[in-house]
Amino acid sequence: MTFNPIKHVDPFGTIVLPAILLLAHAPFLFGYAKPVPVNFARLRNPRRDMIWVAAAGPAMNLLMAIIAALLLHMVGFLPPITGQWVLYNLVHAIEFNVLLAVFNLIPLPPLDGGRVAVGVLPDALAVPLARLERYGTAIVIGLFLILPVIAARAGAHFDVFAQLIGRPTAAVIKAILLLTGTH
Repeated sequence: MTFNPIKHVDPFGTIVLPAILLLAHAPFLFGYAKPVPVNFARLRNPRRDMIWVAAAGPAMNLLMAIIAALLLHMVGFLPPITGQWVLYNLVHAIEFNVLLAVFNLIPLPPLDGGRVAVGVLPDALAVPLARLERYGTAIVIGLFLILPVIAARAGAHFDVFAQLIGRPTAAVIKAILLLTGTH
């Protein structure tokens, strides 16, 4: 365990994939770091406790979005130029953290949602899902990047990202803003 960001660099996920997306003029950048290792020997009930370990990341993203939404109440007390800058950054903090939480909850290993799903599903479903882990990143890239490009070339509009991530993200943001009284 270290706070040194260099130790978390994944050559493909942190450097190559974002570079490819940037050079391809993709509408968004995507990347990932090496996963933080989990010592299963320290978990009393590994299957159940892994659910909590996996849910911690998206839960923290949602907590940070809620905190940013609460901080929106303070913007009116700032000088106008500073207030605009803070407002802009808080809105983006809310959007980014909710987007990360929703994305990471996709029920496909190695994403957190996949690890939660493996923990809650019966063995007959959990075992085959867990076996997908080595292909999970390729499935995500294919689903969100390659499939829409192929569909567009065939003359169809197939935006999986908007359906699976965009809509739930918008709904969660709306709920957070209502919950915090900032809507």
